[in-house]
Amino acid sequence: MAEYTEKMDKAIEATEREFSKIRAGQASPAILNDVRIDYYGTPTPISQVAKVSVPEPRMLLVSPWEKTMVDPIEKAILAANIGLTPMKDGNCIRVSLPILTTERRQELAKIARKHAEEGRVAIRNIRRDANDSLKKNKDLPEDEVKKQQDEIQKATDKAIAKIDSLLAEKEADILKV
Repeated sequence: MAEYTEKMDKAIEATEREFSKIRAGQASPAILNDVRIDYYGTPTPISQVAKVSVPEPRMLLVSPWEKTMVDPIEKAILAANIGLTPMKDGNCIRVSLPILTTERRQELAKIARKHAEEGRVAIRNIRRDANDSLKKNKDLPEDEVKKQQDEIQKATDKAIAKIDSLLAEKEADILKV
């Protein structure tokens, strides 16, 4: 049982990570988490070659630890195709986030709902795997199997409720003007 609740917690964490990548009105360093820089031939996350800070509510400041990395970081942000345009500013890069239109906010809310549904499906798959392993175990009495299935269902309901609350929070953040 502990194994399956741990898997459900990981599914919730994965959904939270996906939500953090969706930008609402404010800038967040998590927006650039998926950007990879070619660091001496190795694709490296931006957080390992630069400091990403938020000096203003709608601006990211990327400060590379090596001055030679300014151009590769700028190219990587453009190539990531996340709708952001970096601007060189001496030894750092400024990334300003455009104001979101109502249509774009609704589109982002739809993306958040899609990620939430993927999280719910992952949790339901974990429930199915747990129930299948219980049914295959011939050593357990029938009433014990039923008891375990009820516990698995309660854990599933709790995990799905957590994802739903995270979704409601994220949608409110996205749609807030």
